[in-house]
Amino acid sequence: MKDAISPDTLEESREAAYSTPLDQFTAAQADRFANDTMWPWFQRLREEAPVHWSETGAYEPHWSITRYEDILAIDTDHRRFSSAEGIVLQTPESRAHSLERGTDGAGFITMDNPQHNQQRKQVSPAFTPPSLDNLKGLLRDRAGNLLDSLPVGETFDWVDLVSKEYTAMTLATLFDFPFEERRKLTYWSDIITNTPGFGPVTDWDQKFYTTMECFTAFDELLAERKARPPSFDLISMLAHGEGTRDMPKKEFHGNVVLLIVGGNDTTRNTLSGSVYALNKHPDQYDRLRADPSLIPAMVSETIRWQTPLAHMARVALEDVEMHGQTIRKGDRVVMWYVSGNRDDTKIDSPDDYQIGRDIRKAHLSFGFGIHRCLGNRVAELQLTILWEEILKRFPTIEVMEEPTRTHSVFVKGYETLPVRIPERI
Repeated sequence: MKDAISPDTLEESREAAYSTPLDQFTAAQADRFANDTMWPWFQRLREEAPVHWSETGAYEPHWSITRYEDILAIDTDHRRFSSAEGIVLQTPESRAHSLERGTDGAGFITMDNPQHNQQRKQVSPAFTPPSLDNLKGLLRDRAGNLLDSLPVGETFDWVDLVSKEYTAMTLATLFDFPFEERRKLTYWSDIITNTPGFGPVTDWDQKFYTTMECFTAFDELLAERKARPPSFDLISMLAHGEGTRDMPKKEFHGNVVLLIVGGNDTTRNTLSGSVYALNKHPDQYDRLRADPSLIPAMVSETIRWQTPLAHMARVALEDVEMHGQTIRKGDRVVMWYVSGNRDDTKIDSPDDYQIGRDIRKAHLSFGFGIHRCLGNRVAELQLTILWEEILKRFPTIEVMEEPTRTHSVFVKGYETLPVRIPERI
């Protein structure tokens, strides 16, 4: 595989990051996320301005929080920092369109307590250890069948044939969504998280009408589940839950968005990221092959190293002092998980990929506090099982060329990842 980033490109980014005056500085640059050169921008903020106000660039004015401990402090302080005005940094245009067309909700993750806990607890049973134990056999069978279907000796797109497909299978099961239509879930997630010109989104109207298509399909599922006895899928839990069965339609749609996007992006992009990271660090790939018991640690390290959702946003409910700065009531605050996960005051050699790290409870990728990712164990389980099955079948998976990365400051992922499997075991 050729070098991930040419030295000239990375050096250009570093020079730009360190020469830009801080009053004209923003780390929220989707172009740099798309070519993986945003790292120096976050490094400078961690060093010089860990609480930094930005009014420049394409996105709405916001405070950037880039150090690990500061992110943790805000993430666990839901009394002073609210999720109710959205958890994603947006452009003024995207926020205007979502507000105008009523697609601005994202479920209980954009609610404060007590409403947040009332709705979250309705779907929590699907993610308990006993529920996951019941899921393991199905996940392993599907992983094996999927891997056995892959071509050997020819280049194919890992994102499409494996990451998207495996995640869609699991999501369809959790929703009890028609299995033969599972890739609609992937498509809808990409529609929701992209803006015109990127991913499958061509313009704002197409984004809106396709989102409405998604909502209509789930409205029909909800009506069906309400009409029959409760079952152990997420839609039935929402349909019959005491805190959700009478929720307004917009709240239901918001929860659909949360569960589709949350269930899709973390697993899908970490799975692609694991293949990419192991190819970038062949010594770690050798170590994994020699000791498959490292798979759970490798999964957690990949989730940190990849950071599949780059940030979460909050709004201050009161004035808050931090590092000599005053975050005013009403200000938007962006917690850059992607930066905190590379903070060398918390994590040794954070840019290195070390599959033996004990990082599961320390990385920021799942968030902390009341909004900690509900499906984190499902994500870890899917990744663990798939890699167990990979190591049984393939001596190696070779990345053939650089991936196409997602053009987003929220979803840090891959559009394509060309790979080749030389042979089977």
